[in-house]
Amino acid sequence: MTDEALAATAGPPTGQLASCRASHERLYSRLEAIDDVVVKRPSRLPGWTIGHVLTHLARNADSFVRILEAAGENQQVAQYPGGAAQRTGEIDTGATRSAAAIVNDVRSASRRLDSAFSDAGPPAWSATWATMSGEAVSCENLPARRMREVELHHVDLGLGYEPADWPAEFVSLALADALAALPGRMEDPSQRATFLAWVAGRTDSPGQVDLAPF
Repeated sequence: MTDEALAATAGPPTGQLASCRASHERLYSRLEAIDDVVVKRPSRLPGWTIGHVLTHLARNADSFVRILEAAGENQQVAQYPGGAAQRTGEIDTGATRSAAAIVNDVRSASRRLDSAFSDAGPPAWSATWATMSGEAVSCENLPARRMREVELHHVDLGLGYEPADWPAEFVSLALADALAALPGRMEDPSQRATFLAWVAGRTDSPGQVDLAPF
């Protein structure tokens, strides 16, 4: 199949756009309980308030919109033009806003992303983008990436949404990705060997496992 033919048939994996929208809707229902007191509470992420987590979700949505729109014009842009410093600065500044402003920001940014997903054509889906670490990723993975951000950080809010509430589709996708990344996060070769023996049914315990952060 030619490159042109591949581009003509490219698109997001079946069902993932709907699943991403459903993740957004679950998050929206949680936002109704957030006021100016709640938004300043510590989240489950060290050093981040609930306002930080929600602001990050809004800016993440904006970054994916930029990536997808640029891909549709056969261009590639950085997820965050100013790199990690811009990302951190925007989150820190945004977290100081009122609850109403933060909640509206999350809803608006997420809906813009849903619209961008719906409007994207084959050329955009067949393109690639670069993560902050420099990894080249297909735009077809954007809906799954967004779903992972929303589902994980929904739990990080500490407002009643727990891992047991994760939909099975998300667990299947995210678990496969997490397991694939494990070898790179296990720096001790002996721990890797013991973990492999456990996965392969050759021992009853994975032993001590020290994982580098994501």
